[in-house]
Amino acid sequence: MGMFDEGVEGIVKRQMVLFFVIDTSGSMMGTKIGAVNTAIREVLPELQGAGGADVDLKVACLTFSTGCQWMYPSPIEADNFQWNNVEAEGVTDLGAACRELSEKMSKNGFLKAPSGSVAPAIFLMSDGEPTDDWEKGLDLLKQNNWFKYAIKVAVAIGDDANKDVLAKFTGTIEAVITVHTPEALKKWIRKVSITSSQIGSKSQPATDGQIQSKQDAMIEEIKEIQQTEPDLDTTSTSGDDW
Repeated sequence: MGMFDEGVEGIVKRQMVLFFVIDTSGSMMGTKIGAVNTAIREVLPELQGAGGADVDLKVACLTFSTGCQWMYPSPIEADNFQWNNVEAEGVTDLGAACRELSEKMSKNGFLKAPSGSVAPAIFLMSDGEPTDDWEKGLDLLKQNNWFKYAIKVAVAIGDDANKDVLAKFTGTIEAVITVHTPEALKKWIRKVSITSSQIGSKSQPATDGQIQSKQDAMIEEIKEIQQTEPDLDTTSTSGDDW
């Protein structure tokens, strides 16, 4: 067999990383963190093949409370990712998470696939107020070119979440989803994970000579879901149900 035989197919796939960035501070304890654990564990097998024929989808999980830590030292294929239940305690060091994301979102870090990477998707979940210097951490992260082109979605878990902070992270309030029940949280985790993986791994078609950004395509999908599934509309609420 020559070097250009069957094996070549597996080499040319580019990599896309889906980053779960999860607030595991003490206020997440109980039903909130339970819903996150259940939903991500259940959606991981569904992400198999979400990258299509051209992109190999990998998953990385960064949790932040007092400091931050990765679940694994490098991204792992979605279908091989073993979810370890995360527990809630400590404060809300979002700035530390931003700095860590910026460091690993590089060709020397988590995006060093030999065949190249496509822009990642970053899915942030939080229920509170950052407790460290999040602005300085986010300013650093915003200078990262991978972050600029990434799909960025945030879920505000309950009314105590600081949606202004989450909107600064995603770049727009339109990419911030508020959830008031464990069921809504689980459904949105599933939908955002699958949709962002699909949009992120496809080339965007040009319309009227303009190529829509993947972030704009994701926001359109969020609006569509809210219109077609009223129980996932984030505006109608009679208070939190945790």
